[in-house]
Amino acid sequence: MEHNVTLISTLAAGFGLALIFGFIAERLKVPALVGYLLAGIAIGPATPGYVADIGIASQLSEIGVMLLMFGVGLHFSLKDLMAVKRIALPGAVVQMTVATLLGMGLAMSWGWTVGGALVFGLSLSCASTVVLLKALEARGAIDSVNGRIAIGWLVVEDLATVLILVLLPPLAPVLMGAAASQTVAQTAGQAPLWQTLAETLAQIAAFVALMLVVGRRVLPWMLWQVARTGSRELFTLMVIAVAIGIAYGASELFHVSFALGAFFAGMVMRESEYSHRAAEESLPLRDSFSVLFFVSVGMLVDPMTVVQQPWHVLGTVLVIMLGKALAATALVLVFRYPLNTAMTVSASLAQIGEFSFILAGLGLQLGLMPKDGMNLVLAGAMISIALNPVMFAAVGPLQRWVLARSAFARTLEQRDDPYAELPMSTERAFLEGQVVLVGYGRVGRRIAQALDERHIPIVVAEQNRETVEALRKQGRAAVSGDASDPMVLIQAHIAKAAMLVVALPDSMKARQMAEIARQLNPGIEIVLRTHGEEESALLRKEQLGTVFYGEEELARGMSRHVLQRFNAPLDGGGGQTPATAAGH
Repeated sequence: MEHNVTLISTLAAGFGLALIFGFIAERLKVPALVGYLLAGIAIGPATPGYVADIGIASQLSEIGVMLLMFGVGLHFSLKDLMAVKRIALPGAVVQMTVATLLGMGLAMSWGWTVGGALVFGLSLSCASTVVLLKALEARGAIDSVNGRIAIGWLVVEDLATVLILVLLPPLAPVLMGAAASQTVAQTAGQAPLWQTLAETLAQIAAFVALMLVVGRRVLPWMLWQVARTGSRELFTLMVIAVAIGIAYGASELFHVSFALGAFFAGMVMRESEYSHRAAEESLPLRDSFSVLFFVSVGMLVDPMTVVQQPWHVLGTVLVIMLGKALAATALVLVFRYPLNTAMTVSASLAQIGEFSFILAGLGLQLGLMPKDGMNLVLAGAMISIALNPVMFAAVGPLQRWVLARSAFARTLEQRDDPYAELPMSTERAFLEGQVVLVGYGRVGRRIAQALDERHIPIVVAEQNRETVEALRKQGRAAVSGDASDPMVLIQAHIAKAAMLVVALPDSMKARQMAEIARQLNPGIEIVLRTHGEEESALLRKEQLGTVFYGEEELARGMSRHVLQRFNAPLDGGGGQTPATAAGH
């Protein structure tokens, strides 16, 4: 009996060579993903020897994209997305426009048609979510303000790219002429442009509404029911089934990309108390399949393109890594964010990936872009992906170098933020004997709500300026900035505060905040949050304060502890379990 083992051979070759080349890359102090790309080239059709199945590898990499975006959704709520909309929405649109114009100008200088140049420019304008997330994960920056801005920016880019993919076929006759009419008719039908646009927007709106209205109630309930069985394999199966099932359903029923479908699935499942466990359970599969994404990219690359058209490749890479980075930096600075945020976001966007391949492939199918264009996009993607970790690593040293030599850069780094200090009209209750609450995320909001119900004054310290602005409009006392900076805690009047509550899971920054608070106010009581038992034990040993860890009862336990210290009445549902809190 003959067996078709194409899938097995593709997995074996992909994982095996990725391991070998990735190990060699790490030993050479080069990011492992460079080795994964080289592994893809080795088993691709452009090199001699074994050739893996590109179609299967592409589908496997799509699974990695789904799981990775699902994991992002588990940590990135709709409120997080709305919190950065003021910079992410206009920033993504303007940055994509600038990058598209740069790419068009480059392609037209080579003698390409307007249609081909437009597709080429659009392909260079959208960054890879997968590459960004791997870079942020490696630095533990996904939950940081800079990370949320970058992720929100790319989510807007993905939404814009979905619209472009739908609008490109009916626009092809205008961009190329009557020669493409027959191809376009077969691809997009005869529907007018306004109708196509209206249908696309309606489908996206219907999917988002379904997820937010139905999904945010059904999915957490389903996860809770499966968790009650006590079966770890069923829980993991539930997580994977939801991520891949909703992503596929969104694509088939609403024509939304796999990545966006999985992202929204993760966002609504974040409402569950088991969201942190769901993220941990899916992590091994996310890592494994994301490797196949980079391998599949390498399989599409023709190394001869670099040899035959070196100047074209150089121009493409400069648009991706320099043009997009400079545009993003300028935009972020215009929105009055500090230099560090501008440099981090620009490094995040200085690469291209999955949507670029889809756009270029569609342009090739419609006859708009020459085959050389696809090769240049792939070569630009590989080079920018390989160099992107270097750009991220250079952010810190470059920032220090610029700040040491430029007074203007120092001015940009220390922006005159109107939300960096409390207004002069702030009531005295918020200036003495108050609770300083660091972090206004999911846990922080629940603690603040519990304190508000007992009329205990609090001052919130939060990095996200939009969140601080919203709090000020609600009449809350709040300051903007990183509370590991002494000036932020000083502006929150920590010197006369009764308690510091750190609702952020970053134990390193929590330690810095606690030490600063002790120096400024030796008698202050400190309550800290961590993600694990080991971190909790270490902080308790250092006697920095009362430490809470866990997921399910974390906010409730921290709230109860704070209320007890203020002798406030407790309701019946405010208990905590010994497994979720540990005192000093």
